[in-house]
Amino acid sequence: MPETKESEVQGVRIHERLIPVPASISAAARGMLQAAVRYDGTPLNALYPSPAPQDHDGWRQMQEAADVHYAEAVRGLAGEVEAEIETQYIGPATVHIATPHDLRHEDCVCIDLHGGALVFGGGEACRQSARMQADRHGMVCCGVDYRMPPDHPYPDALEDCMAVYGHAIEAYGAGHVILCGRSAGGNLAMAMILRARDEGLPLPAAVVLLSPEVDLTESGDSFQTNRTIDVVLPNSLMSCNLLYAGDADLTHPYVSPLFGKMTTDMPPMFLQSGTRDLFLSNTVRLHRKLRRAGVPAELHVFEAMPHGGFGGTAPEDLELVQEITRFITDNLPQRKV
Repeated sequence: MPETKESEVQGVRIHERLIPVPASISAAARGMLQAAVRYDGTPLNALYPSPAPQDHDGWRQMQEAADVHYAEAVRGLAGEVEAEIETQYIGPATVHIATPHDLRHEDCVCIDLHGGALVFGGGEACRQSARMQADRHGMVCCGVDYRMPPDHPYPDALEDCMAVYGHAIEAYGAGHVILCGRSAGGNLAMAMILRARDEGLPLPAAVVLLSPEVDLTESGDSFQTNRTIDVVLPNSLMSCNLLYAGDADLTHPYVSPLFGKMTTDMPPMFLQSGTRDLFLSNTVRLHRKLRRAGVPAELHVFEAMPHGGFGGTAPEDLELVQEITRFITDNLPQRKV
């Protein structure tokens, strides 16, 4: 075989180097980035490889351990939440319904879809997240504890979300529903929009997508440029993606909503990512596709932020919360005087 000439290499070669923690972010954010790596600069999250998609017992063991970690993290972030919580079952779906003491928007509801690579993040973490969102936005919040693989691959999670959405629009009216999804939840939120439109259902008032996992093929640029640099998601999630998709094609619009058709009748959308986020390309590509279709869509990209933010309490995290609250308030139906 002839030797490949340097000019024929299809890409940019980066020799091994240290990416420093930047001085351009808050002290709290710098502390989070530094605490997330080992003494030699290796992200701590890179030390835990995922099982193969066929290793269902391995996935169940990992889920059990991850559920404890997720629950502790959300409890610490939520602080002293006050919202009352009850668990109901809507068709096949388990949903945690949180009602805040300060119910400022009693005629509205938020559907909250948790993250976790479409495999983790349910149970207690989902419950606490619903309470936190209810307190934050002053409205009832439905945390969908959607079914996940290995026992429930696609389309079970989406079916659960659609069941809850159907119940919400019947109880409140679509114009009074806010859809919020983080990471994997952003995948489901966007898939819900595509499917609701395709099935002729009315669409919600607004959608919040925080670093949405909308391309399970991982074809975007940041899956290479931010690999390892994202201390939260340092590596590919392809093993999770294949486990979730099951027999479905990764390019199906309900599996990877980035590949769906965007139309001008879609609701206003809020998209967020960070310059160190492995999913940055997901977010910016979706934003451009929405804008080309004429959909009102905001894009918020934070300096040096990895996937999921700086732990929830850095000034940048609090600024993001303020932006989300403003966006939701701006898109709620106007009260009649």
